[in-house]
Amino acid sequence: MSTTSQVIVNVDTKLKNLAMKKAKSLGMPLSVVLNMAIRGFVEDRLKVDLTSELNMRTQLHMNAAEKDLKKGKNISPRFKNIDEMRAWVDNTR
Repeated sequence: MSTTSQVIVNVDTKLKNLAMKKAKSLGMPLSVVLNMAIRGFVEDRLKVDLTSELNMRTQLHMNAAEKDLKKGKNISPRFKNIDEMRAWVDNTR
């Protein structure tokens, strides 16, 4: 026998209602859909693409950072501790 845990998640009300309606049309409660999604995520059968959720400004910054990384530009060294990092940041301002 398996045990269950309650998961409390804040979700947009309209999104939740649409998801419940769709799950019901498939003949299952939303909890079954969420369990399937969690299991798929854990087993690497559900991929999550965070870049599609970024707003335009953030996406532009991410693109610029990727270009800089490819060029070796604006890259910090590795730090042994937080004090080294703070000193490096203070000296680059």
